[in-house]
Amino acid sequence: MNAKRPACAAPAVETGAPAASRTYSYCDLPLSESADTALAEEVALAIAYNGISQAVMLVSPTDLEDFIVGFSLGSGIIEDAADIYDLQLTGSGQAQYAQVTIANRAFWNLKQQRRQLAGTSGCGLCGVEAVEQALPELAVLPGAPLPPPQWLDGLRQRISEFQPLGQHCGAVHAAVFMNANGELLLGREDIGRHNALDKLIGGLVRQKIPTAGGAAIVTSRCSLELIQKVLRAGIQTLVSLSAPTGLAVQWARRHNLNLIHLPQKNAPRVYSPEREKHL
Repeated sequence: MNAKRPACAAPAVETGAPAASRTYSYCDLPLSESADTALAEEVALAIAYNGISQAVMLVSPTDLEDFIVGFSLGSGIIEDAADIYDLQLTGSGQAQYAQVTIANRAFWNLKQQRRQLAGTSGCGLCGVEAVEQALPELAVLPGAPLPPPQWLDGLRQRISEFQPLGQHCGAVHAAVFMNANGELLLGREDIGRHNALDKLIGGLVRQKIPTAGGAAIVTSRCSLELIQKVLRAGIQTLVSLSAPTGLAVQWARRHNLNLIHLPQKNAPRVYSPEREKHL
């Protein structure tokens, strides 16, 4: 494998900033003449599976089909994109609706999960209803080589072309995919860090981009939920521009996920696999 620093490939699909931003007026304190600035927009997206409401998410109003596919996979609602038979988006303005038709097997599993959780106390973890949902049993990855250090050189700057909305108005997270040759292929943005990763996973699936040997790069802090999403997607390396939590490191090591933190000024830090296992 060539370890030279790769060039960026052109983004497979560009996310135009105007579609997810709007200009608002403001004035400085003490009050003075007003000026205009662009702010990121968000909408409420209600998702129903086979006619049953499942979730309402606040998202940036771009790449919603990618988000729904990635959310369905990353949340464990489906095991394969082929389980989605149809996806219809309706609504306008601040209210959007997604009607998703999924395979009977996936819908039965979803109903069983909801039934088993009925009457339990909420644990307060980002929309889940019980601890069992927050700490699910997930498959262990087969393991993959770490990316060459050259591939991470200047990565913060190189992913900027995949962050048009962030450069336009800020206030959003990004998730970017690097393939097995070290090329940056696809990026997605959203006001929610989970949502950005869901959109990326959905985009990879819908565009049939192979993930073997590749890495997901996230600009947000790396907590357990992001680890679980890449595990379910079968992506074997996760690079975070912010430090991971301790629980995220524990799960990455337990499930053979390469977990790398890319500090702003220091060398990349490999948290998983553990050093003694890697030597």
